[in-house]
Amino acid sequence: MNSQQHFFSILFFFKELIPVIIVQVFISMFLCINCLLITTFFMKDIFYTTMRYILFAIALLSDSLFLLITNVLLILSYFSFTIQVWLCVIIYIVLSVYTFVTPVTLTAMTLERYVAICIPLRHAELCRTQRALHFILIIHGLSSVPCIVILSIFFASAIPSFYTQSRICAVEMFIFHRWQGHLRSAISQLFFLIMSITIVFSYVQIMKVAKAASGENKKSTWKGLSTVVLHGFQLLLCLIQLWCPFIEAAVLQIDFMLFINVRYFNYITFILAPRCLSPLIYGLRDEMFVNALKYYALCGLYKKHSTACSFIRF
Repeated sequence: MNSQQHFFSILFFFKELIPVIIVQVFISMFLCINCLLITTFFMKDIFYTTMRYILFAIALLSDSLFLLITNVLLILSYFSFTIQVWLCVIIYIVLSVYTFVTPVTLTAMTLERYVAICIPLRHAELCRTQRALHFILIIHGLSSVPCIVILSIFFASAIPSFYTQSRICAVEMFIFHRWQGHLRSAISQLFFLIMSITIVFSYVQIMKVAKAASGENKKSTWKGLSTVVLHGFQLLLCLIQLWCPFIEAAVLQIDFMLFINVRYFNYITFILAPRCLSPLIYGLRDEMFVNALKYYALCGLYKKHSTACSFIRF
């Protein structure tokens, strides 16, 4: 009887482990794709000297770091591992900043397409490579605002001994009062509003140009318009993620197992999925990038067939 109970307990453990294993498979696959895309970006000078590809690389690096950290936290929370609060603060700073870096970068990419299509004569001036560092600093500066606000209140409220306590690392530990949660929600919604207005404005303006364009320009403009639509969908998924903690907090009051299922669904739909759309939108839809990707992937795997690589031109 004891051996039978032991068998069923092991079976139950592996059954509970299946969702985590599925997440690991997806994350490993997406990280491999992102690494290949990032390597391709650095292998050809036209990519790291063109603003839209630079922004694409920022999004890829941000997504990769975000996936790594959230995956570690998922494993720690699943197995109820605790860490000291001071270490969780450091993790939270990085995670909080890069939660917003991707949507802010997507907005910047949309504005870059707007400038390229609607005011092409100023595109070379506004989006020149020399300004790349400025754009990177602005993106990270804007993305740091929510983190600075939340942590400033946390540091003012927490007692020194709190930092040496061991807890499961979660964002809820930084919120001592209900109004802090409301403030966090208000900041997220403000970001959502500004980014949504930017996306809609860019879409409308590019739509006007698309209707007036003709021939090859029309094809290029409509492609830019479809890119903006995909950015809008990706941005929507990213920003819904900002509302997930409040949905999960409400569900937790109802049923714990429902809370676990909802959190798992949110993680797959609103954290993993948006981060996997970047390779599709730029890495696989951009002809030049796809050709470069095929070239370096094939030549890297089959070095002996160097003659085959010489036939690939882009």
